[in-house]
Amino acid sequence: MPRRNAETDDDDNDKPVPLYRQYETQGTVRQISFYLSDEIGAAIHYTDLLYTLRTANSTDIVYLHLNTPGGNFDAGLQIINNITASQAHVVTILEARAYSMGALIFLAGDELVVHDTCQLMFHNYSSALIGKGNEQQAQVAASGKWFEKVMRHVCRPFLTDEELDRILKGEDIWLDSDSIRRRLNNIQKGAPAVAARKSAKSEAKPAQKSS
Repeated sequence: MPRRNAETDDDDNDKPVPLYRQYETQGTVRQISFYLSDEIGAAIHYTDLLYTLRTANSTDIVYLHLNTPGGNFDAGLQIINNITASQAHVVTILEARAYSMGALIFLAGDELVVHDTCQLMFHNYSSALIGKGNEQQAQVAASGKWFEKVMRHVCRPFLTDEELDRILKGEDIWLDSDSIRRRLNNIQKGAPAVAARKSAKSEAKPAQKSS
């Protein structure tokens, strides 16, 4: 059996014992980009985007680059709901225009980025109806209530209640990059409203995600 060096043993005994334990892990930040660069079509065309949002981890960053005239309300709303439910940090980037449903998708992001020469446009919905008169009347009433609820949920506090009332009465609201940035800065200053929205988004997210 080898003999131990007394001098070395004494040196080891003089070293202070650390009062903590150190652990190190290395993680990978995954960044995924999607480009919504045309009219928003049927939801079936966005399966990859929806699946990515649903299965993303909290360390993932999903970028949505927007240049769209708007389009299908159902598909846009499904994208918004999946942004809300996603564990990922979702960055919506306004790269040219986002009109109608495109504007709502832009506002749904966790982080909003605006380039210098861009536009948002908000307006009332358009639709075509078929069926008997009473069925059309029922559909108009139901769709109107649904649309108003979505607008007030997604657009406040970026748009005021007075502006939303004007939109629901048929007015279009156009905003350029400077106006958009001013509103976003004002929202950041209005901490209670922002905190309430982020809290609601956090509560909507599942506690754990399956792979």
